[in-house]
Amino acid sequence: MKKKNEITAFMGRETEFEGKLSFMGTIRIDGKFRGEILSDGTLIVGDTAIIESEIRVGHIIISGEIRGNIFAKERIEINRPGKVFGNIQAPVVVIEEGVIFEGNCKMKDIVEKEEKKIAVIS
Repeated sequence: MKKKNEITAFMGRETEFEGKLSFMGTIRIDGKFRGEILSDGTLIVGDTAIIESEIRVGHIIISGEIRGNIFAKERIEINRPGKVFGNIQAPVVVIEEGVIFEGNCKMKDIVEKEEKKIAVIS
């Protein structure tokens, strides 16, 4: 049985990837990524990582650079020397002293988009 925070995938510092990334469990990125990231798991952004992406995950721990919006169902942690250029939203947000954050922050639960219902009144 795997531990909850055991890293199931790793993208090293010399790696570059462009596209859509979806995963289960926990992954760590230390390289360059451009595209979209979707998961209910945990994303660890190492201090050498440069990511340009719309990110929707369960939990994210950032020590590298992200350019794009981040939505987390559980928690966003930005640790030194992390840099985030974009909007963030999660019920819990932790920003360590010494990081760079340029954007807006909403501390609330992520609500799945509901279908709009149209009422017909006669």
